[in-house]
Amino acid sequence: MSPLPPRVDLCPLTPADQDEFCALVRASAELHTPWMQLPTTAAAFREWMRRFEDGTNLGFLLRVRETGAAAGMVNVNSVIRGRYQGASLGYAAFAPSAGRGYMAEGLALVLRHAFEDLRLHRLEANVQPGNKASLALVRRLGFRYEGLSPAYLYIDGAWRDHERWAITAPAPWTPDASLPAV
Repeated sequence: MSPLPPRVDLCPLTPADQDEFCALVRASAELHTPWMQLPTTAAAFREWMRRFEDGTNLGFLLRVRETGAAAGMVNVNSVIRGRYQGASLGYAAFAPSAGRGYMAEGLALVLRHAFEDLRLHRLEANVQPGNKASLALVRRLGFRYEGLSPAYLYIDGAWRDHERWAITAPAPWTPDASLPAV
């Protein structure tokens, strides 16, 4: 029996998503606070979108196939090539769709895209210790705990500790051409 197809699609985040994205972030404030801060205004969204201009950061919306509604967002941040071949993930569910498993399905799509298409070898997710939902999500997806990073990111007015979780590409893996041969 083959697995069910995902209920979400992975869609590149574009400037045209601004109004929907900001409205969903505002509607999700209780869900995101104090874990992360996403843009809630058009000006903040345009500034935030600049991070994707050079290709070292990639932004995606997770859209529910049945309705087209955005269920969450995922960023593949700080893509490093050479001997590292890795990146970090940032992600957030949007309140209207939270708790339905869309983020797990969407992050699974991101992992496949990162390992197969981008040919990354390692992805990290850094999660604040009190964010139980996010910790459960990375565990469910097969990430392994690697340690605590004290005062790792400045969020909500303070430097926040984060647990470092990582996953590597499944074998067999085809490396990106930028990986040195020796």
